[in-house]
Amino acid sequence: MSLFDLTGKVALVTGSSRGIGRAIALRMAEHGARVVVSSRKREACDAVVREIEAAHGPGRAVAIPASISAKEELQSLVAETERRLGPVDILVCNAASNPYYGPLAAITDAQFRKILDNNVLSNHWLIQLCAPGMVARRDGAIVIVSSIGALKGSPVIGAYNVSKAADLQLARNYAVEYGPHNVRVNCLCPGLVRTDFARALWEDPDMLAETETGTPLRRIGEPDDIAGAAVFLASPAGRFVTGQALVADGGLTIAR
Repeated sequence: MSLFDLTGKVALVTGSSRGIGRAIALRMAEHGARVVVSSRKREACDAVVREIEAAHGPGRAVAIPASISAKEELQSLVAETERRLGPVDILVCNAASNPYYGPLAAITDAQFRKILDNNVLSNHWLIQLCAPGMVARRDGAIVIVSSIGALKGSPVIGAYNVSKAADLQLARNYAVEYGPHNVRVNCLCPGLVRTDFARALWEDPDMLAETETGTPLRRIGEPDDIAGAAVFLASPAGRFVTGQALVADGGLTIAR
């Protein structure tokens, strides 16, 4: 058996209609998983499902739209996943939001709460919904997409970084709780990746040039650069890895 074989697994990936989430969904399907593509807009989810089915055949993916800001929608997401594909074996908490770009000192309470709710509390909800089944089967992998922002400060995305740092502890704590049941929980920490979500950063010529110059690999990331790490953490190859923050940033954090 391949160390990266996900055949027979059901993978639920939030925020998977574009960017890093889409890349993870495509690669998990490539490695054999049946994938739930989820984001707010059905049309965007359907497009990714069509892409997966064109490559791997019918029945390999379903679209189940949901907003991470609404607990009842996440409850429906998990229930519908179980009805259509079966229990969730792999949960990838990728969806996140950042409605504020500027100094942390000037953020409003509403903006800060939205960031914490969408980037931390929603992950907690999804883990609460999916982990009991994993515990019962004594098998499961949970991946939270955090950020290298969790490891440093920023003059413009400080609140986002606070939320991503909280995700690291969320993973560590759940790894301790669920480890005895053979359920692994890890974080992925991408650097700057060329996605719509990070457009404000990489479209800034000065910031892009500074990042590329300071990165040992001399480039920013592409969504597919992160997908392989997610497959590793979800597959038998990562079966002895839990509670960790896997950095995928081209070497940026070790060079600056």
